[in-house]
Amino acid sequence: MAEPTAPDAPVDATAVTDEIVPDAVEDVEDPRREAERERDEYLDALQRLQADFENYRKRVARSAEEAAARAAGELAGKLLPVLDALDLAQAHFADSTGDEAAALTQSRALLLDTLEKAGLERVDAAGVEFDPTIHDAVAHVPVEGEGDGTHEVSEVLRAGYRWRGSVLRPAMVQVRG
Repeated sequence: MAEPTAPDAPVDATAVTDEIVPDAVEDVEDPRREAERERDEYLDALQRLQADFENYRKRVARSAEEAAARAAGELAGKLLPVLDALDLAQAHFADSTGDEAAALTQSRALLLDTLEKAGLERVDAAGVEFDPTIHDAVAHVPVEGEGDGTHEVSEVLRAGYRWRGSVLRPAMVQVRG
């Protein structure tokens, strides 16, 4: 400890601060460092929680969209027999010019157009190459002479449908080749 000085003598400020300040600085910096460390831990935890929640929100939104698309596809699949019945009725009334035939044609076109806007695609083209992913061959017509090894859809017996790119029902076809 420093020697006592006379009351009028100047006080050496560095001597006083060297003895008192280091202990006070350590006492202040330890809680401050601890508080900064805790703050950083809480900030990291909050950022991870925010990222997890954002991922969860995106996953739930994607799941809801997929469920809605599946439900719409199932409904379209359930409407295919209605389209088949309308196709048969239209074929039956093909030569008729009455109001009933016109109303039937218009109703069929309206239903088909509405479903196509939602994502339904009709597969019913004859003369295209046979594709087993979208065609179901139920009959075969041989080609006279030697064929080139390819198979062609000669007649569509029942239309097939795709829903937003995936096959909902393959087209029932007759194949030549």
